[in-house]
Parts: sequence; structure tokens; C-alpha cells
Amino acid sequence: MSRYEALAASYDDLTDDVEYGRRAEFLCTLMRQSRIAVHTVLDLACGTGTMTCLLAEAGYEMIGVDASEDMLAEAARKQVSAEKIQPIYLHQTMETLDLYGTVEAAVCCLDSLNYVTELRALRRTLQRLHLFIAPGGVFIFDINSPAKLRGLDGQVFLDEREDVYCVWRAAYEKRRRICTYGIDIFQRQGDVWVRSLEEHEERAWEVEELKRLLQEAGFGRIRTWGDCCLRAPRPDEERIYFTCIRE
Repeated sequence: MSRYEALAASYDDLTDDVEYGRRAEFLCTLMRQSRIAVHTVLDLACGTGTMTCLLAEAGYEMIGVDASEDMLAEAARKQVSAEKIQPIYLHQTMETLDLYGTVEAAVCCLDSLNYVTELRALRRTLQRLHLFIAPGGVFIFDINSPAKLRGLDGQVFLDEREDVYCVWRAAYEKRRRICTYGIDIFQRQGDVWVRSLEEHEERAWEVEELKRLLQEAGFGRIRTWGDCCLRAPRPDEERIYFTCIRE
């Protein structure tokens, strides 16, 4: 089964503890670091569009891009206030990003960049972002820190809701720096429960490694932040935010 095919329908229920509102406010704060006024924002790997819609409600014109048709189908069902401009959604992978014009800011949330596990694909993704972010615009993303991914090795997590039960099993491979999540999803369909299996991988990208790749792609003024905090990341930070300016 392809990634997110089964998870998409239950994704919002299983991530109701993510604090999307607080993260959207933090993104708005970071977008003010752009050297140009921000009107149009790309939400790369937008998933079911929750963050896309929150930023649209904040007044930005939004373009959501995701590789999963199932996640985009969920996103398309969401609407923002009538006085706001509805987001546009595109079915694309990160490394094949292709917009019809430039944006003043791009965001990539909730460790989506960790899902780019190959160096060549990450370089390509950053090059495509540099092409479609206007000069002076800002790129904001967050990652699961290497320490967090290493610490997940052997862990098992349970998510239970009224109509979905999900078991996550994590294994970390040191040589490849890959954390693999095996996910068992049980979804209620009428009087029966249907089981699906998915597998996800995240790569442990080091902070200095990402800074170097951003510089190679043409980004400058690179800064890192703690999890929704305007301070430098602590050594034990599990989620690290990055901001950089498209030169």
C-alpha cells in the first residue's frame, strides 16, 4: 500500500494534539523575517491542508502541494472563511515542484523534510524551492532532530480514537540514518474493522548538513529555532525550526 493511502482518512483525528494553531502563529511570526512583503505562501507537503487553511485564515494566499492524492482529497474538503481566498492544491512531489509563478514565502511543516531520505532528492527539492521563492522571500521548515529519531529505535506507540486504532513501531538504522515506522491501522467500517499496513521512513538530517545544503542551493541568513520558540535550539530539542532567505 502506498504511503498515506489508508492513513489519510484518519490523519486529522490522529494528529489532533499537534497544536496546529500555535504552530501557525509561529510561522506567521517567522514569515515577518522575509525581506519582502509576504502575500502568497507555498505549503510544501501540505498533507490534509490543516496548516494551509489556518494560514489562509491569517490572510495569506495559499498554494498547497503534496505527493499523496489521498491526503489532497482530504484537504480539498476543507474550506476557509468566505471572505478569504480559498487555497489552491497541486499534486506534486517535493523534488518535482513546479509552480506557475513565484511565492514570497514557503513552509514545510511537521518534519516533512525528514521524509526526503536521499541526498540527491533533497538537493533537488531545495533547488526547486530556490527557483520558485522570490528573491528576498523566506523558506521555513522544521525537522525531527537526529537525537529524537535515534531515540525512537524500538519504541511502540498506540493511537486510539472511536473509529480508528493505530500501532506505530519504530526502528532506527544507524548506518543509513533512517528511522522506519511500521504502521498498523485498524479502521471501523460499519460493523467491521479493516486492517491496513503502511511503512514510512524519515532520515536524520544533521543541522550543519542542512545549513550547507541550503547555502549550496542559494539560501542565506540561515537561522535555527527551538520548537515554536524564538530562541536557539537546546541540545535536547526534538523539533528544530529553520528560517532562511532566498538570495
